[in-house]
Amino acid sequence: MKMDSRKMRETLEGRLAKPGRKFSYNRDKDELRVENEDSGKGITVSIAGIVAKWHDRKDKIIDEMVYYIEEGLQAMDSEATIAGGEKKIFPVIRSASFPAEAEEGNPFLYDDHTAETRIYYAYDMGNSYRLIDSHLLKKEGWNPGQIREMAMFNVRSLPVPVKEDTVAGNIFYFLNTNDGYDASRILNKGFLVEMSTRIAGTMAIAIPHQDVLIIADIRNETGYDVLSEMAMGFFAAGKVPVTALSFLYENGELEPIFILRTNKPQKRTRK
Repeated sequence: MKMDSRKMRETLEGRLAKPGRKFSYNRDKDELRVENEDSGKGITVSIAGIVAKWHDRKDKIIDEMVYYIEEGLQAMDSEATIAGGEKKIFPVIRSASFPAEAEEGNPFLYDDHTAETRIYYAYDMGNSYRLIDSHLLKKEGWNPGQIREMAMFNVRSLPVPVKEDTVAGNIFYFLNTNDGYDASRILNKGFLVEMSTRIAGTMAIAIPHQDVLIIADIRNETGYDVLSEMAMGFFAAGKVPVTALSFLYENGELEPIFILRTNKPQKRTRK
């Protein structure tokens, strides 16, 4: 199947169409804007950029963009308030390619994490959450430093139940509570240090999507292959994919690695 800008635009409009929503297309910039008619708020995406990614990821990139747009539009129309809700602020991990703005001129609050990931900040509303952007910060009178501090405190308070499995002599620990913040636990430094005391071999970590964190005790070369296959499988199946790459955990630092079958992992430098 050949994908071009016209087909991609039609596909996105078909997936996102619903009452009260309108679309506009800028042919010169090859951009599609999706708006909620009542509020006039919307999100603009580059069609050319999505087509380029489609050639590598096929329909997975379409699923991902539809989710991002739906989440963003819902967040814009929500009446979330931070005041008095400090315990509802959490960090969320997203891929480095996740949009930097909720809409033009309204950047999300985020920090670089690794070469593959970013840390965004969210206000938990129960069944969903709103990513915190500059408009919400201004409305509530909060500064970015306060948000970061509260988010990191709150993620450390989340439970960290892990399940253990052994494959080919390597031990894998899985954290999968489905509370929306499983991958965020990678930011709990105390938890990582505690887990490192259990590791007899090399400690590696994977956060293939939002709702899973894998910690591996790699004791032989086969362990790298197993971790790579696990990460790729979870990445392909996740509703909110993050990265199919894994990380080495050394001296409290995370280093993204490429795992080449039957070869030692190659570190990937930060951007």
